[in-house]
Amino acid sequence: MESWVRAVVEAIHSSRSQAVIYLAGGASQALGWLLSVPGASSTVLEVVVPYSRASMAQLLGKMPLQFTSKMAAEDMARAAYNRALKLSVPGLQVMGVGFTGSLASARPKHGDHRFYVSTWTHNGLRTSHVTLLKGLRSREEEDKVSSYFLLKAIADTCRVSATIQPGIQEPEIPEESVEQFDEDQELQQVIDGQVCMKVYHFAAPAEKNISRKVILPGSFNPLHDGHLRLLEVASSMCDDGLPFFEISAINADKPPLSIAEIKRRVEQFRKAGKNVIISNQPYFYKKAELFPGSAFIIGADTAARLVNPKYYGGDYNRMLEILLECKSMGTTFLVGGRMIEGVFKALDDLEIPEELSGMFISIPEEKFRMDISSTEIRKRLGL
Repeated sequence: MESWVRAVVEAIHSSRSQAVIYLAGGASQALGWLLSVPGASSTVLEVVVPYSRASMAQLLGKMPLQFTSKMAAEDMARAAYNRALKLSVPGLQVMGVGFTGSLASARPKHGDHRFYVSTWTHNGLRTSHVTLLKGLRSREEEDKVSSYFLLKAIADTCRVSATIQPGIQEPEIPEESVEQFDEDQELQQVIDGQVCMKVYHFAAPAEKNISRKVILPGSFNPLHDGHLRLLEVASSMCDDGLPFFEISAINADKPPLSIAEIKRRVEQFRKAGKNVIISNQPYFYKKAELFPGSAFIIGADTAARLVNPKYYGGDYNRMLEILLECKSMGTTFLVGGRMIEGVFKALDDLEIPEELSGMFISIPEEKFRMDISSTEIRKRLGL
C-alpha cells in the first residue's frame, strides 16, 4: 500500500463516518486498503459483493436492465445507504457506496472497459463514470485504477482532503454527476419508500458510548409533557441507549402524512431539542427490522395488542413467530402503564407468553404515570 493511500484511509477512519459498500466487477483492492488499516470497524459497517445475477437481483429487489451502468451503481448506493441507516451508530454520518465495473477479463470483451461509483448520503448522490482505454492495462492494473476512484469517492463524502493520482490518460477523464437533496426531497423519498428513514438530530451529542436507540413511536400531534417525561424515564433505564422519538409517515389505515404536516410536527422537536426519526414503517415487526437492537417504549394498551392473536388473523402461532423474530433482532419493549377502558393497567396486568417474557420490561408506575392524551389536548385546543 502506498504511503499516501494509507494516509487517506487513516483520515477516513478518523472522520466519524460509517459506510455500507456494495461492489461488483472491480475496486477490490480498495477493500483491502480500507480493512487492513486500524480503525476499519469505525468506518465499514458491511461489505457485500453481489457478483452473480441472482445475488444482484436479490440485493436490489429487481433485475438491473444493465449491470454495469449508472442506474445500477446508484441503485446499489441507495440500497447500501438504507442498510447503513439500520446498522449505524446513532449520531454518525452514514453513506451508501455502490460500485459496478466491467474490466479486463480472461476473455477479450467486445464492449468498453468501464466502471461507475456512486455515493448516497442524506443530502446528495454523486456518481463518477470512467471508460478505460482497452489493452492499456492488465486486469489487476484496471482494478487498481478503479480502487483509487472508489477510495476518492469515500474520502470526498467523508470530507477528507485526498489528492489521488490514479494514472489515467486524457481520454479517460471521468464523467461526474451530482444531485443535491433538500429536506422536502428527503422526506418524499421516505414517503415513496426509496429511503427508509430521515433522522433529525436536535439534541446535544451524547457524551457516552452509544450502542443502540431507545425509541418512543407515536403521532405526536401534539408533542406534550407526558411524551417528554416518558422518554426521559425510559431512557434512564437504558444506559447504552440514545433517545429518539419516531413518527411513521405511512399510516396503516390513513393516507400518508404530507410533507408540510411532517415538517410541522418535526418543528416541535426542534424547539424541544429532542431527536426525532421519520420512518415509513407503521408496524412494530417492521420497525424491529428497521431499528435492530433497539428498545421501543410503548403503553400497556399497545403491549396488549402486540400479544393478542386477534391482530394476527386469530393465529396464536403466527403472533408468536413474528414477535420471536423481533426478539431475535434484539428488540425489547419498555412498557408504561395506561388507562384502558377507564382502568389503569400495567405490564403485570397483561398475559405475556412465556417465550416473550424477557422481551417486555415494565416501567414502574412510581417512575412514570401520566394519564394525559394527545386526543384530550386536541379537544381542549379545538383542533
